Amino acid sequence: MDFVCNFPLLSILLCMISCVLCTLISPKQARRLTFGTEIAVLAMSTAVLAFTLNTGKPFTYVLGEFPAPWGNELRGGALEALMATAFSAVLICCVLGGQDYVRIDVDGSKQNLFYTLVNLMTSALMALVWTNDMFTGYVFVEILTLSSCGLIAARETGRTTLAAVRYMVMNLLGSGLFLLGVVLMYALTGHLLMVPAHEAITEIAAEGGKVPLIFTLAVMTIGLGIKSGLFPSYFWMPDTYGSSTPTGAAILSSLVSKGYIFLLLKIFLRVVGDEIWKDLPLRWVLAVLGMAGMVAGSVTAIRARNINRMAAYSSAAQIGYIYLGIGIGGTAGYTVALFQILVHAVTKSLLFITTPRLAAVSGESLLFEKLRGSGKRAKNAGVFFTAAALSMVGIPFFAGFSVKLFMAVSAAEYGNPAVFAGVMAVLGISSVLNAMYFIRTVVLIYADRKDPAETEAGSVTSGKVPCGSATYYAASVILVLGNLFLGLFAPVSVNMIRQGLSMFQ
Repeated sequence: MDFVCNFPLLSILLCMISCVLCTLISPKQARRLTFGTEIAVLAMSTAVLAFTLNTGKPFTYVLGEFPAPWGNELRGGALEALMATAFSAVLICCVLGGQDYVRIDVDGSKQNLFYTLVNLMTSALMALVWTNDMFTGYVFVEILTLSSCGLIAARETGRTTLAAVRYMVMNLLGSGLFLLGVVLMYALTGHLLMVPAHEAITEIAAEGGKVPLIFTLAVMTIGLGIKSGLFPSYFWMPDTYGSSTPTGAAILSSLVSKGYIFLLLKIFLRVVGDEIWKDLPLRWVLAVLGMAGMVAGSVTAIRARNINRMAAYSSAAQIGYIYLGIGIGGTAGYTVALFQILVHAVTKSLLFITTPRLAAVSGESLLFEKLRGSGKRAKNAGVFFTAAALSMVGIPFFAGFSVKLFMAVSAAEYGNPAVFAGVMAVLGISSVLNAMYFIRTVVLIYADRKDPAETEAGSVTSGKVPCGSATYYAASVILVLGNLFLGLFAPVSVNMIRQGLSMFQ
């Protein structure tokens, strides 16, 4: 076995070791260790991506001495490596772009614990990407949930405590349902490893036993759907994202929910298999809920009075795109769903590390009525927010436009006129709604204040955070360039996703 095949396990273990060490060192040392760890994980993920694209074959890393179906294993392919690379790169930008606010929002004596949680979260995300075992997936789903709650509560205000409790309740409900689904899947197939379970499911489907399979998949889907914000279970998002530190909000909105979705996609394609999945009615339920989320999330975002709550509700709409792609199915549908995971991770993280800078020159307020003209007072934040907003709306050259284009293509390739018409109608409605609240916000942050006295007062920053710190600039520029790359050179990412799908099942 090539040494690079050890990197998935090493990336998980390295984050766990860093997690422990961060509890023993100073906040400054913990921050540096975290950056070093994330860069190492990015380098290993990139190496695996290059290796699998070059060989054109996936590999399996067996843990311990027990082979399938008794042991545990990791599985690496181009798709897993692409997701691990993207997740680690975005996570570095989230930590880099929000570290100024960690010093403000988190008590000095506990900042090393904040970075402990970041490392723990990274290990869980990497495990969800690489694991080939359903129960291992559940274990790291719980680790991801607990570390997410810690990131929310790190701010230690009454609002964040309430948000953390609400997040915990909703996510434990989802985790419990997913665990029940794993138990049912084990009872149905006798396996926890994904490939042996697929062989058993193929036999069950051939014998006409699809009813218990549908029920099991429905339970697992509801569980991870709640955790990822699938309509109608997205109402926990505004408090969660709006109350966290900018780093926490950026990580939670751009990465955590995507880890759950990627695990669910593994179950659909690797455990069940595309041939069986495409004949199950559950896929159309996902498509309908995805379309409902695209519209409902945007409608609630329009009604928001707070820029962070608006961005949080828009996440529900963007999650809807992912589930719609999975529901459409086929190579085109899965490709656009996975491409949207990349696009949303890059775009949403940029939004959440930028909005605090707009608030810093607006009396520390995130209310729209206070943000008027903030884009002029914090010019860098205004430019970065505008770039992310244009992508969310779907303006050409930005990544969001490519998502909508590929979604239309996937609906056309499905070959059903009714499906194509429905998808195009929802895409049109969603795009118009997106424009209503994002373009409105862009216009607002560049508009002059009605009261000249307010303009003069609002031009003074809070003094807590430099609006143009070097780390914030670096993270934001990387995320904007990533967005433009996904928009202008979308075929590059799409081809990697398609190649990864060919070795994913």
